[in-house]
Amino acid sequence: MSQHAPAIPSATLGPDQLAELIATFTDATSKLQETHESLRSEVARLEGELRETKGQLARARELAALGEMAAGIAHEIRNPLGSIKLYAKVLVDDLADREQERSTAQKIARAVDGLNAVVGDVLAFSREMRLDPQKACTREMAERALECCADRLEMAPIEIELDFEKAPEALADVSLAHQAMVNVVRNACDALIEEGGGSLRISTGERTVLDHDGVRRRMAMILVEDSGPGIPEDVRSRVFNPFFTTRAAGTGLGLPIVHRILDAHGGRITITNDAQGLGGARVELLFPCAHPHANAPTESQGEAA
Repeated sequence: MSQHAPAIPSATLGPDQLAELIATFTDATSKLQETHESLRSEVARLEGELRETKGQLARARELAALGEMAAGIAHEIRNPLGSIKLYAKVLVDDLADREQERSTAQKIARAVDGLNAVVGDVLAFSREMRLDPQKACTREMAERALECCADRLEMAPIEIELDFEKAPEALADVSLAHQAMVNVVRNACDALIEEGGGSLRISTGERTVLDHDGVRRRMAMILVEDSGPGIPEDVRSRVFNPFFTTRAAGTGLGLPIVHRILDAHGGRITITNDAQGLGGARVELLFPCAHPHANAPTESQGEAA
């Protein structure tokens, strides 16, 4: 007895049905392609952020090692400088009736003061950062730094723009954070003074960053921008090197000190040129938020600055 398989009814697609099927397939393919491009873009962004984080960590370790070496050298220099300063003062007093020789002794004393200032910067860079973290308003931190740079702001026509619409509280050592802020604002002022004036913008906000341990953290941000000439690429890669400076005066320790302060806080400093903003340098300082879990920004909000 033979058995036959049940007949399968044939299905014929009409032109309209075929067109609809092709359109559905095309739409699904397009959406898959968009998803693929979006995922690839996100992976590239995260890889870039991870590279930046690793670079920050490596630089922090290098600066810490250099700091230990510099501290030993600075202490060895400071003691003889104290003796030279004392002897120069004795000479100044003893040569009160011999103006030319007394002037030479005064020059020696001033040179010692200059060297002492360098040693002081070296020790500030190399010292162990012992924090006394407190809640600090980012707006107040920025305003206080501006007040301390009032003398420089009067040296050229500088227009100041402030945006404190969102000013989160940072968890920071107030004294060290102030030192970092003053160094950054002073650098921006000096760049504008060399240009004969310009604009300085300081704003505050929040963003999230990928930490070296892979955890995304909420940070309080202070952004300092200027309309100066910006920083050349070859210089920008060296600005955190101790004793590197492009100016005739200065020890080149300002930004390395800022980097060490931010690193001690678990924060970071990023320097870029911003052609879309004021056109000059853009310095972003990130401190841990005092309230890390409250109203955490989304990624898109965190990237906005």
